[in-house]
Formats: sequence, C-alpha cells, structure tokens
Amino acid sequence: MFCSCCGNQIAENVAFCAKCGSRVGPLGATAQRPRRNPLIIALLIVAAFMVVGAGIIVFTIGGIAVPKMQRAVRQVAEVNAVQQIQIIQMAQAQYFSQFQRYAASLVELGPPAGGRSGPSGADLIPADLASGVKGGYRFALQGDPSGYLLQVLPITYGKTGVRTFYTDQSGVIRQNVGPVPASGADQELQ
Repeated sequence: MFCSCCGNQIAENVAFCAKCGSRVGPLGATAQRPRRNPLIIALLIVAAFMVVGAGIIVFTIGGIAVPKMQRAVRQVAEVNAVQQIQIIQMAQAQYFSQFQRYAASLVELGPPAGGRSGPSGADLIPADLASGVKGGYRFALQGDPSGYLLQVLPITYGKTGVRTFYTDQSGVIRQNVGPVPASGADQELQ
C-alpha cells in the first residue's frame, strides 16, 4: 500500500506515513494530518500583536477624542441656546409692539392653535421653540404686561450644556457656569 499524499510505501497496520506524517485510514487510504508550518504560526503571532496594538491605539485615541467631541457638542448646544434666546427677545419686542404687553408664555409667541395669529398664538417663533425644548436646552418664559423673564437650562447638565442662561425685558443675557439657574445678578454674556 502507498501513501496517497506523498506516494511512500506504507506497511500494513501502520497509522501514519513515515515520510509525510499523513494518517492512514482503512484500506490504505490516507487522511492529511494537519501540519504546523512555522512561518504561518509566526505570521499569526505577528497579526495578533498588531490587532492588540491597534486596539490599544484606538482605545487611547478614543479616550482623548470622545471627551473633546462631547465638549464640542455641548458648546454647539450652548451657542444654539443663545441664538434661541435672541429669537425670543426679538419676538417679545414684536409681541409688545403688536399687543402692548409681553407674552406670558412661549405658546403665546408660537404658532396659533388654529386660524389666525393673535395674542394667544402670535406666530413669532417656531413651534419647536414654543414647546419649550430645543437643542438640548429647556426654555421657560414667564411674563406679565410690564416685563418678562426667560430661564434657559440644559436638559442634562454636563451632557447638553454646562451653562444656564437668563434674560428679561432689558435684553441683557446673563449666564451661570454650573447647574444653578442663572439670574439677573449673574455675569453678563460677552
């Protein structure tokens, strides 16, 4: 009987070919014995080190990039909040000129519920801002005929913003860096 892999003559009752190491099956058939090529093993080890090294690099970069990205997202949300405050200030000035009083709520500045615009829905700000939540911030407006105050707070302090804002009919925007709501006594936004 001969080995089907290398052609070497094999004696009966032998389990493996002496030349190539193939396993001999019934009736002299041989099955390929897994060979361990040292070059392949070395390449697999090098590849494993490269994967682990790449993982460490990605983890390190991620540890640096993620906080910077979160800070950038927060800053964009804060800038957007200030822009929305300015929109509300302009809307309050228009509302006052039309109805001789300040709007008592964001709903009064927003789109009318049905029909024409009027004091209960002046259509001066978009509906999403009139809902009181926009761009990671919560807007709360309180007004009476002689004035108003607007508090603007991050929805999730530290994630959507680290500053709170305040404004009133004076038009000055004030800020507080921290979770405490800003007030008329806080630092003016520059």
